[in-house]
Amino acid sequence: MTNRILSFTKMHGIGNDYIYIDCFKENFTVEDAKKFSPILSDRHFSIGADGIILIMPSDKADVKMRMFNSDGSESEMCGNGIRCVAKYTYDKNISKNNPLKIETLRGILEAKLFIKDEEVDTVEINMDSPILEGLKIPTTINKNPIIDEAIKINGKEYLFTAVSMGNPHAVIFVKDLENIDINTIGKLIENNSIFPNRTNVEFVEIINRSEVKQRTWERGSGETLACGTGASAVCVAGFISKRTESKILNHLLGGDLILEYRDGKVFMRGEAKYSFEGKVKL
Repeated sequence: MTNRILSFTKMHGIGNDYIYIDCFKENFTVEDAKKFSPILSDRHFSIGADGIILIMPSDKADVKMRMFNSDGSESEMCGNGIRCVAKYTYDKNISKNNPLKIETLRGILEAKLFIKDEEVDTVEINMDSPILEGLKIPTTINKNPIIDEAIKINGKEYLFTAVSMGNPHAVIFVKDLENIDINTIGKLIENNSIFPNRTNVEFVEIINRSEVKQRTWERGSGETLACGTGASAVCVAGFISKRTESKILNHLLGGDLILEYRDGKVFMRGEAKYSFEGKVKL
């Protein structure tokens, strides 16, 4: 521990919760985030979260976000996190632009804000175009796209469709979502050699062609209540595999997202909420 005092805001997008650091005010670096994310994300001995997200100045957009998992590893993007970044940016008067432009490691993404009582209520993110080329996702499979590819885990075969939304996803459609041993299967698929940078894993049960249920195994975090890039990948995977329509309602453990795959891009709309603010000694 040091004598540094860090101010933070805890926020969540349908239960996918992060510790948000306002780097316009706080001297907290990327290296700090890598170091302290495992410590501050601990749900028993510290604040507790799925990781840390930095809200930073950008010379290309209204703000820049950097996202770190609870194990300290950095991810390219977070769909639920970017909605919270948009809400914080507008509500805290960093920028009143609507739509907002947010710089990520995925590129600059646009956030359309829906305002209620002078604060952001819901946010629609243009998640940009999915990457479907196997080697660019990345996987070790040279196909474009990768649809219903077999992978054997503990003697059982699963079929996955691979999509990158700036970060890699393996989408697996199942008949019975409740009985999936996600802690075992998710971890083994995440670390399978097919995925050079590891992967997120989504298990999806189809209710009808416009409605699905999803459970998420996040790379570096384990099972989470929601994953926006994962829900976006599910929208794409369902459509290209002819299982679902281009617009779906996705029920995640933490709440619902509306997703649409149109004009080659994915649009995601959902809520962003404050949990609490505080200070912590580092």
